[in-house]
Order: sequence, then C-alpha cells, then structure tokens
Amino acid sequence: MLVYQDLLIGDELLSNSFPYKEIENGMLWEVDEKWVIQGAVDVDIGANPSAEGGGEDEGVDYQVAKVVDIVETFRLQEQPTFDKKQFVTYIKSISSNAATGI
Repeated sequence: MLVYQDLLIGDELLSNSFPYKEIENGMLWEVDEKWVIQGAVDVDIGANPSAEGGGEDEGVDYQVAKVVDIVETFRLQEQPTFDKKQFVTYIKSISSNAATGI
C-alpha cells in the first residue's frame, strides 16, 4: 500500500487503497469517499435473551456516528474558508515552503 504524505508537515494525506484521480496536472487529487457507520453495531447471533432471563440491552449506551471513511482513516481536519486574497497569500507561502523543502 502506498501512503501519500505532506512534504511540509509530514501528515499522511491518502493512500492508494482509496480510488482517486489527479486533476489540474497533478496539483490536486479528487478522492472517492463513502459514508461509514462508526461505533456499535447491532448483531443478531440467534440467542434468545428472554429465555435466558436477560433484558433488552440493559445499561448499554450505543455511541454511533456517521463519518467519511478517508477523513476518519487519516484524521483529516477541516480547513478554514478563504476569500480570494487570503487564498493567494496562503498558496504563495506554501509554494515558497515547498520550493525550499524539495
């Protein structure tokens, strides 16, 4: 498995296990993602809890969340929104840092 890493800060971005395509001459990646359920899953194992004297999930607190698979896998963080001027400034700083890091 290939894992792609940010050159500037070393964070893992994605791997080849997620389908993606390069756009803008390889400058950007578009990744196919899915919503997945994270947390407790109700599994029926065929037991009869009423015959065994057990109550229906007594004292069980299910914590279920719906998350995007790639965001959860690589612990990606949402970035703040930029206006055009802020975006240009941000890209210039990243470009100069990337040029020195290569």
